[in-house]
Amino acid sequence: MSMMKAAVFLEKGRIELVDKKIPDVGPNDALVKITTTTICGTDVHILKGEYPVAKNLTVGHEPVGIIEKLGSNVKGYHEGQRVIAGAICPSFTSYPSQDGFPSQDGAYLQEDGTCSCHGYKATAGWRFGNMIDGTQAEYVLVPDAQANLAPIPDGLSDEEVLMCPDIMSTGFKGAENADIKIGDIVVVFAQGPIGLCATAGARLRGASTIIAVDGNDARLAMAKKLGATVTLNFNNVDVVDEVMKLTGGRGADASIECLGLQATFEQALRVLKPGGTLSSLGVYSQDLTIPMQYFAAGLGDHTIRTALCPGGKERMRRLMNVVQSGGVDLKPLVTHTYQLDDIVEAYDLFAHQRDGVLKVAIKP
Repeated sequence: MSMMKAAVFLEKGRIELVDKKIPDVGPNDALVKITTTTICGTDVHILKGEYPVAKNLTVGHEPVGIIEKLGSNVKGYHEGQRVIAGAICPSFTSYPSQDGFPSQDGAYLQEDGTCSCHGYKATAGWRFGNMIDGTQAEYVLVPDAQANLAPIPDGLSDEEVLMCPDIMSTGFKGAENADIKIGDIVVVFAQGPIGLCATAGARLRGASTIIAVDGNDARLAMAKKLGATVTLNFNNVDVVDEVMKLTGGRGADASIECLGLQATFEQALRVLKPGGTLSSLGVYSQDLTIPMQYFAAGLGDHTIRTALCPGGKERMRRLMNVVQSGGVDLKPLVTHTYQLDDIVEAYDLFAHQRDGVLKVAIKP
């Protein structure tokens, strides 16, 4: 068999299933047969034309699968082994990687070794479904496989580790960037899959009060299960006023913004105490404005941190350790399962947020 099915971006508003050649395996690569993958909110940005990718690119970036073939340089793995790889699959050879930011791996280098596009694209470490063919297919080629393949521990199902490649790594990085200390008060804005993982991450980091904000009561109920101590439906209360009441007027130690809108970014800034940290995870499709008043004209000792989810096999190993030890159970985030043949229908459901969808599992 030389061909496979793959979901590709054709044009704004069109991601469809086509036949593609199964990739050839280079010496540093691994060919992974996908057993489960997902549709992510970023894929919907691609579908809507809000995030540009090349025409005919296979989309998707959350792989769980079985090694089909290994490149000659890839050691310590075997064909038939169950693995995941992070949505961010760095080479660990670039300047950003060696400077401690492997998610920013992708300076564009031309054949003569010089840089194009000023040598930098902030999302280039995210390769699957962005720079190279992704995971919504029967097979995916994992580059720099030695650095990126993470064996799945015995006893863990696909659904238990499905969030590790992106959603869990992203949400937990939001909590890590918030510099949460034991006993902190943290506000998490938006309880979609990433926000729910940020809520779980804040609990694991030691926050004593976690205030989850959303307009959907079902998602707020899920946030409670993952560690939120207080839930606020923004349709019913003034979120900033409520946070100030709950903190005795002091403000929160940290906030995590998980939606990517001006309104939620601004609220995440307004709820902070002097010296507080805003951890931003949202993907913004328009320019942001920082209100002078709430930023204290730049004199409030605030910290604003952004992140692209960490990848690499060590990050994946640690996340799966958390799952295996019972630290978090993210299986309930998978609310719908579709076959790859039905992926266009799955995109329609997910893009329009029908039927209480949180995450859609796709099984070739």
